Amino acid sequence: MPDITTPASEGPRTRVRPYRYEDADEFAASARDSGELHHPWLFPPRTPEAYVDYASAVIEDPTKAGFLVCDLADGRIAGFVNINDIVRGGFLNGALGYGAFAHAAGRGLMREGLGHVVRHAFGPLGLHRLEANIQPANAASIALVRGTGFRYEGCSPNFLRIDGAWRDHERWAITADMIRATTPGGISGGPSD
Repeated sequence: MPDITTPASEGPRTRVRPYRYEDADEFAASARDSGELHHPWLFPPRTPEAYVDYASAVIEDPTKAGFLVCDLADGRIAGFVNINDIVRGGFLNGALGYGAFAHAAGRGLMREGLGHVVRHAFGPLGLHRLEANIQPANAASIALVRGTGFRYEGCSPNFLRIDGAWRDHERWAITADMIRATTPGGISGGPSD
């Protein structure tokens, strides 16, 4: 099993590192402050106790790898990126879940951070494919994956149950082959973005 405990990467503006239990207070406070930004798309833990449960699930489950995107300027957690439902064998796939916190939204930090996580997934984690399933009205999330090099693959009606209802989702994906076919720097989200 690949080592997922090391940081995915550090760039000019962000450092991507694994979840830590001692991040509970900061993460929960940022999630509470970001409720308006996140609703109705996602619901990250808003209390330190809920964060510990959430982080435990990510840290201890071998089918998940979770990372915090931190702003190098002030060290604060800007957001998070999880690779969920990792499947080995002939699939080598993971499903992304991510979110920015309000104080960091719109500053390009998540784009850089997601780029680091994608490179980590196709490098040390040994995956071939990552997918992101996004509600069609979530323009910011679609712009993030599009800007990171993901391709649109279609729409799945009633795909996931979120906030009490079955929601349609667009399917976006990127593969290791797509990364190798780009410029030497790989995908977007690096120093030149």
